[in-house]
Amino acid sequence: MDDTVKKSLKTVSLLVFSAMVFCLGIYYFMGKQSALEFIGGYLIEFSLSMDNLFVFISIFTAFAVPVEYQHRCLTYGIIGAIVLRFIFILLGVTIVHSFSWVLYIFGLVLIISGIKMFKKTEKHKDVKNSPAIKILGKIMPVSDHFDGHNFITHINGKRYATPLLAVLFIIEFSDVLFAIDSVPAVFSVTTNLFIVYTSNIFAILGLRQLYFVLEHLQECFCYVRYGVAVILTFTGIKLAALMFDFHISIVSSISIIFCVLILSVVLSIYLNRK
Repeated sequence: MDDTVKKSLKTVSLLVFSAMVFCLGIYYFMGKQSALEFIGGYLIEFSLSMDNLFVFISIFTAFAVPVEYQHRCLTYGIIGAIVLRFIFILLGVTIVHSFSWVLYIFGLVLIISGIKMFKKTEKHKDVKNSPAIKILGKIMPVSDHFDGHNFITHINGKRYATPLLAVLFIIEFSDVLFAIDSVPAVFSVTTNLFIVYTSNIFAILGLRQLYFVLEHLQECFCYVRYGVAVILTFTGIKLAALMFDFHISIVSSISIIFCVLILSVVLSIYLNRK
C-alpha cells in the first residue's frame, strides 16, 4: 500500500470520525431519534457513494486525465455537489411533505434501480459522447488538449473549454443522476431537511479521498456494487411497505445497511484474494 493510499485512508477515517462527532451533537441537541436518522442517512449515502466513485474512475480513464489534475476536478465537483444536493433535497422534502404518496413512488424507483444494478454487467461507456458533453458543446467548443489545471483555454483568440472542464461537467451531471437514487433512499429513514442534507454532505466530503483509495484498490472492492444493489432494494422495499402501514425501525434499517456494506467489502477482499 503506497503513501497516497495510506494518507487518503487516514483522511477518510478522520472524516468518518467527524461525522460521528457531529452525530453526537445531534443526539445532545435533537435527541436519540434524530441521531439514529443521521447515522442511517449517512450509511446509505456513504455506501451509494462508493459505487458512484467507480463511475468517476471510468470517466477519468476515458479522458486520460493526469492524476495531478484529478484532485482539482474532484474538489470542484464536490463543491458543486454540495450546492446541487441542497437544491435537490429541498425540492424533494417539499414535495414529500406536500404529497406523502410520492414516497411510494420513490420506493418503487429504488427497487427497480437495485434490481437493474444486480443485472447490470460492466460495459465500457463512451462518456465522450454523453449528453453532458453535447450540452457543454452547445455552450462553447471543447478543445482536444489539456491546458494545465485550467478549465478554460484560448486558441487563436477564441475561448475553448478544456477536457478538464468537460470531465467536471460530466461528474456534476452524473451526481444529479446519482441523487435520483441516493436522496430518495435517505428518505426511507427521515424526511427532516437538516438530517437529510447534513448526512449527505458528510458522506460527500469524504468522496475526494475515498476516490484515491478505490482507484488503487478497486479490484479489492469489485463486489461492493452488489451490496449497494441490496441496500437500494432494501430502502425501496422500506418505502413501498409504508403503503401497507408496515414500518421497519431505524435501528433495524441501520443494522441491515451496515451489515450488507461490511459483508460486501469483506466478500470482495476474500474472493479477490482467492
